Amino acid sequence: MAADILEPTRGAKVGRVVVRVNVENYADIERAEAGEIPAEKVRRVAVDALIDSGAAYFCLPKSLIDRLGLRFRKKKETKTVAGAMDLGIYAAARIEVQGRDCVTEVMELPEGRQCLLGQVPLELMDWWIDANNQRLVGNPEHGGEWMAEAF
Repeated sequence: MAADILEPTRGAKVGRVVVRVNVENYADIERAEAGEIPAEKVRRVAVDALIDSGAAYFCLPKSLIDRLGLRFRKKKETKTVAGAMDLGIYAAARIEVQGRDCVTEVMELPEGRQCLLGQVPLELMDWWIDANNQRLVGNPEHGGEWMAEAF
């Protein structure tokens, strides 16, 4: 069960849960699997992301999106703490948090903002937020085990 608990990274503040997220360009992964590029050419970054259940997407500043080489898809009107703004939605990335992973689109954040791990990827990886203890835990409805629901 201890492997199902993700502790916050050092420097996390009270009421905040920050976790390490490994991010890879999913198109690169597919190209590597097809033998078009070597696996070591898959573009990847590791970031500390704030868990934000109010956000839907996995969100990165544009400089990290560029470093990953993610393809722009569309603009989407988005409610933010600074008001409504149009933010870019980019092609899929594979993200991994403590051994659980998913493939998800990435939303652009203004430069200088903290990376955010939103509700959709959290649900895909079956993580729950334990705000009292500042950590993610495996979904208690699934006994802490990683599982999907389809009903």
